[in-house]
Amino acid sequence: MTFLRNTLWVMILAATHLLQAQTTQNIPLQPSAWTAEPGSELTFETFDGRPTLLLNGKAFANDIDFSNGVLELEVYANQKRSFAGFLFRKQQQNFEEIYMRMHKSRQVDAVQYTPTYHGESNWQLYPEHQAQVAFLTEGWNQLRIEVQDLAATVFVNGEQVLQVEQLKSGNLSGAVGIWALFGNRFANIKVTPTGEAIAKEPYPIRTPPVGIITEWELTEAKLYEEGNIDPASFAQMPTQRVRTETSGLLPISKYVPKPSSGNFEGNPEVYTVASTTISTNQALTQWFSFDYSDKIILYLNGAPIFYGNNAFRSKNNQFQGHLGLGANKIPLHLKKGSNMLHCVVIDKANGWGLIGKLE
Repeated sequence: MTFLRNTLWVMILAATHLLQAQTTQNIPLQPSAWTAEPGSELTFETFDGRPTLLLNGKAFANDIDFSNGVLELEVYANQKRSFAGFLFRKQQQNFEEIYMRMHKSRQVDAVQYTPTYHGESNWQLYPEHQAQVAFLTEGWNQLRIEVQDLAATVFVNGEQVLQVEQLKSGNLSGAVGIWALFGNRFANIKVTPTGEAIAKEPYPIRTPPVGIITEWELTEAKLYEEGNIDPASFAQMPTQRVRTETSGLLPISKYVPKPSSGNFEGNPEVYTVASTTISTNQALTQWFSFDYSDKIILYLNGAPIFYGNNAFRSKNNQFQGHLGLGANKIPLHLKKGSNMLHCVVIDKANGWGLIGKLE
């Protein structure tokens, strides 16, 4: 009898815990519930018969730790250039971002996902995490994000628009916030927790394509000055060995914080040197396919062999600066023995990255 009572009590506690975990919390739209990041503009007012929050910048809800669950908000229709969405699982300066680009209605990049590393957005590196969406031109647009472990499903106005299979920040829980660039009005901001995220192990083993460079030696970030790079100094720079994603993409900001970051095109340019050794038992010529963000200078055995500029809007006003492995290809004239390839990768904002393949 005692065993049955204890079992029943455990079941009641489990059911109560599950019910509590799935209770939706409406985050109050009042100053005591939010903390704005420095430089952000945050005000509260009644609009359209409801409490609203006006934001230009980033603001995080106080005393909320989010892991798995549902995030919901409404954004008032806005056709001027502006951005609005969620930041979640924030720990220090690493977190996930999913947002609507309100002025991009019906375009292929109307909704975007990106990880933020060391305070730096990386949307240029992940064009596959974008969606074409038609926003309402009047009234309220609804954004809903269902987060389960390492995946996120995104809905706009009740329709699924994007599936992110692998959230990339590495965080399984953290703070929840909202983001608006150039100002937007928010209402009905809700969080429904559904439990703790689990990173299932072992992770699925995916073999990188043949020839992909999967490891690089990476230096710390330094301020960049045009014409002031000395390849003779590369050997004295301290480095860390880092691994790429399975595709071969190296998200540099994940490993290297910038001296100044988070200010978009207002950032100063910085550079890091990514290097790899190519060994061969005879002299030969080998093709090197690569892409980068924002700019790059390649040195082979100390000699410059390529300079390129792939920065946002560098080629025209519509140029996004996305990466694609086949975008650049040059011959490497290799000597017998060890050859050192140095890639000076220069960046200002929107995604600091490198991908390379030997063919």
